[in-house]
Amino acid sequence: MGKALRQNLMGIDAFLALDATQQVRSELVRGEVFAMAGAEDRHNTVAINIAIALRGHLAGSRCRTFLSDVKVRVAAADSVFYPDVMVTCSEADRLSPLVKSEPLLIVEVLSPSTAAHDRGDKFASYRMLASLSEYVLVDLDTRCTDVYRKNEVGLWVLHPFAPNEAVTLVSVDLPIPFDQLFAEVDDLPPPDG
Repeated sequence: MGKALRQNLMGIDAFLALDATQQVRSELVRGEVFAMAGAEDRHNTVAINIAIALRGHLAGSRCRTFLSDVKVRVAAADSVFYPDVMVTCSEADRLSPLVKSEPLLIVEVLSPSTAAHDRGDKFASYRMLASLSEYVLVDLDTRCTDVYRKNEVGLWVLHPFAPNEAVTLVSVDLPIPFDQLFAEVDDLPPPDG
């Protein structure tokens, strides 16, 4: 997450109107606008790998897979985010080309600068989405994946996947083999600089 651009709180509709005119992507978090930092190539590669697996698996269904250029609106949290990958099966979302509000699955690829936010405040906001049933956090450095699933009584339960384990996405009935998840991703973090 970047530095706050404004001190005044902004509503979602005003943010969406502003965001449509900006060249720099920003997220709205409880009424505050934050500029987004760019992602490294490993981050992008893992997101693409996941999106490809989901897109192929969901072909012909009513569900659609989106990458980080499509926003998700969390009205209850006064927030708008750009998740790395999301799946929605909602007819209402199908009618909204820029902003989705009823995702079934959200994936965030962790980076050192966003990991705490993705695990904390962002997850707290995402949990307010009634449609969401799985939240996936992929750690590039440890190669571990944490999948949070909402159970039948509405509690979020952690399902951790260790390196070399296939990651199972129950919400869409898809196991993603470890080698596919991390295909073409360098073994070591990039050097500083």
